[in-house]
Amino acid sequence: MATVKGDWTDILVKRGVVGPDQIREAQRMGGVEVEEALVKLGYATPEEITKAKALQYGVPYVSLNEITIPPSVIELVPESIARENLVMPIAEAGSAIQVAMWNPVDFETIDKLRFVLNRDIEIALAPKETILEAIDQYYGNTTSETESVDSMLQEFTDTAIDYIDDGGGSKSLMSGVAMEEGDAPVIRLTHMIIQEAVNMRASDIHIEPFEDRVRIRYRIDGVCIERENLPRRLLGSVISRLKIMGSIDIAEKRRPQDGRIKLQLQQKEIDLRVSIIPTSHGQSCVMRILDRDNIKVGLRDLGFGEEDWKRFSQLIRRPNGILLVTGPTGSGKTTTLYAALNELNRPDTKIITAEDPVEYYLPGINQCEVKAKIGMTFARIIRAMLRQNPNILLVGEIRDKETAETAIQASLTGHLVFSTLHTNDAPSAITRMVDIGVQPFLVASSVMGIMAQRLVRKVCPKCKARYEPPASLLKSLGLRPELAKKANFMKGKGCTHCNGTGYRGRMGIYELMTMTSQVRELTFKGAPTQDIRKLARQQGMRTLFEDGMIKAIKGLTTIEEVLRITNRTEA
Repeated sequence: MATVKGDWTDILVKRGVVGPDQIREAQRMGGVEVEEALVKLGYATPEEITKAKALQYGVPYVSLNEITIPPSVIELVPESIARENLVMPIAEAGSAIQVAMWNPVDFETIDKLRFVLNRDIEIALAPKETILEAIDQYYGNTTSETESVDSMLQEFTDTAIDYIDDGGGSKSLMSGVAMEEGDAPVIRLTHMIIQEAVNMRASDIHIEPFEDRVRIRYRIDGVCIERENLPRRLLGSVISRLKIMGSIDIAEKRRPQDGRIKLQLQQKEIDLRVSIIPTSHGQSCVMRILDRDNIKVGLRDLGFGEEDWKRFSQLIRRPNGILLVTGPTGSGKTTTLYAALNELNRPDTKIITAEDPVEYYLPGINQCEVKAKIGMTFARIIRAMLRQNPNILLVGEIRDKETAETAIQASLTGHLVFSTLHTNDAPSAITRMVDIGVQPFLVASSVMGIMAQRLVRKVCPKCKARYEPPASLLKSLGLRPELAKKANFMKGKGCTHCNGTGYRGRMGIYELMTMTSQVRELTFKGAPTQDIRKLARQQGMRTLFEDGMIKAIKGLTTIEEVLRITNRTEA
């Protein structure tokens, strides 16, 4: 493999794609590779980076969107091999097959292909995303799993196979290896449901029993999508299978239960947090899909406006004090705090967390799990943490007076403390802390900043198009006509990339309030939330609604999505 002089980053600099400062900034981003950081920061595209790598290693670059691959070439590489190794056959040259790869130094995969296919392998480079798209295009979309689930459910519905509820069939399910003939399809079905949810980018899987059916729903980009219904008789077997995978007692049916499942899907490690509760029609199960790639995001990638990003970056680099992130369940608080920890995670900094439960495992960070049954509460863990000489503490959630006061004492003794609180906006977090029982002077002296956040769906990049919202709507939102004319409102038409919704992915909208001397004074006096909010806005705080509208004006999301998530009266 011929190479040219210089690293691919040097080639990008020579070509004027990025500057040396931007390369250094990308190298400083924790938890992600340099190329991923450059893309997330918006400094380079995957195509530009892949072309630079192709030049460095002396291999051709191929644009898979601009070529047509003959069916005879596709048949040379089975779909399972293409998907598992993330390669795309593009041409046949004598006894050799030319394949598109994204990593030019993945010699292990090249050797594996040479052995499995019994052919010489020539490589070309293409971005990872375009290889995935080409595999879906030529081998069939990722709905192959969807069709498998559908066909299996149809098979269960059409046949009269009787599945014993939780009892008789569970012996074979428990063994996991010595399966009886009737149980194997349930194991396959359960695996397919999880795989389909992961392929569809779901964050949760809901299995809900009703009188005559079992409903399966996936939460995608914060919205529940209903899938096919399971026959009622399968509920016991499916729940038993999930319990065994999560090391949960299958004999217990009367109490809520929790567990954790670890799976390897498509070269990715997936964790599932399982919650089972008894309902009037049987046991209901919700699985939260924890994808480790989700926490590798940098602060820049979360959706901050330039001003908020600068202020937040300054806050997390202070030597001591409390930073609170507020919002309802599922608003991305944990992801934001993990992104902040990734930014600060260096060999010279000691970071300890207290979480309930530990959702993601972060390299280089000491993580403790709350176990109330044995007295391992938030407050007790924080007190023990302080004897470990940390620089930064993350407290999963402030729920009571004891936890709040212990966290405040930690901040007042020279530690930086991150935590979350359940309030609707930033100013009301102060009132909430006082309601819990913390003295106002302690809140005023320890809290340095409060950030409320929500997640809004992003307009699908593949099918987005400009549109003009009704003038009456813009008027009711208080948008000035001259501003509306300059706006770049976008809306997704609906395509296969976004499952017809017009949205794909989510981004944060934020309300960041820093504790200025005037805000501290109002806090000390026990002023109502409205007064604190009014002062914070006068000092430049942007509300959730306003931040959402700015992103809608830029075409990143839609007005309807902002109104669905936020309250107009908040502005």
